[in-house]
Amino acid sequence: MIGAIAGDIIGSVYERWPIKTKDFPLFDPRCRFTDDTVLTVAVADAILSGSPYLDSVRRIGRRHPDAGYGGSFFRWLFAEDTRPYNSWGNGSAMRVSPVGFAFSTEDEVLRQARMTAEITHNHPEGIKGAEAVALAIFMAGTGHGKEAIRLRIKDRIGYNLGRSVDDIRPSYVFDVSCQGTVPQAIIAFLDSDSYEDAVRNAISLGGDSDTIACITGGIAEAFYGSIPDGIRAKVKDLLTPDLWEVTDAFCAKYIAKS
Repeated sequence: MIGAIAGDIIGSVYERWPIKTKDFPLFDPRCRFTDDTVLTVAVADAILSGSPYLDSVRRIGRRHPDAGYGGSFFRWLFAEDTRPYNSWGNGSAMRVSPVGFAFSTEDEVLRQARMTAEITHNHPEGIKGAEAVALAIFMAGTGHGKEAIRLRIKDRIGYNLGRSVDDIRPSYVFDVSCQGTVPQAIIAFLDSDSYEDAVRNAISLGGDSDTIACITGGIAEAFYGSIPDGIRAKVKDLLTPDLWEVTDAFCAKYIAKS
């Protein structure tokens, strides 16, 4: 989970000004957490407290109204009507990482991922995006190799993960859909050799940088293990106390190695 949040923070300065290189300062002075972090923490809070995902997302999301939500989500967040709005956007995928860490079977991980998505993103592509990310994290954290992860995501979700970061980077553009974001984020992990390399891969694609790096960072954390102390310290420094409290509690319970 720290890995997902760090990816969001590191990628935050490149969301509107994308880059096509892995050579950049890991933490730009303008880095900040965004809606990706707020909603990831909200999902973690629901798991810790046993609250419905919808309740935690609305409560914590409303506490941070300036986090950079998309227009449809922002309207849903503050509306009285809590019905989902059939989104296929990558918001379902960027907030799901706690599910991959917290649950102990593939079936339960997929069920919980669907539940986190369906409060807003009940379009089939929105659900698939959440399932793919949660499944990748679950497999990465339970000893599966990269090729096994690649094949299982392809078989279960249907994503083509056969390309490389170098194949994708030249023509890739900003895309907020799950189908145009999640496969690329998983490939950024598959092509990496460390947590930091995975995040640099993700941001170098030049798309929705904070979200891609958030997704990639969660998978990379599960696969490579503990997040470097300097990155963890920077995350703690940049989060508000309420967000850090949930993050720290979740990691202590479910991600002892972080």
